[in-house]
Amino acid sequence: MYCPRCGSSRMHMLSETESTGKDYSAPKGVCGAILFGPLGLLCGLCGEERQIKTKHYWVCEDCGMKFRA
Repeated sequence: MYCPRCGSSRMHMLSETESTGKDYSAPKGVCGAILFGPLGLLCGLCGEERQIKTKHYWVCEDCGMKFRA
């Protein structure tokens, strides 16, 4: 692997992680507690759409350019 800017072969891989969404929904937990008692609080975990995306990049150690392979 060579840098497209300077042609160096001194590279390392960099991973960036991004997360969106929520872990727990309080309104769903309260409704679950009303309907099912204390175990209904677990309903707050149902249906939440937490997404985690990881992108991998190469970074040149000489010029600092970051690019995807």
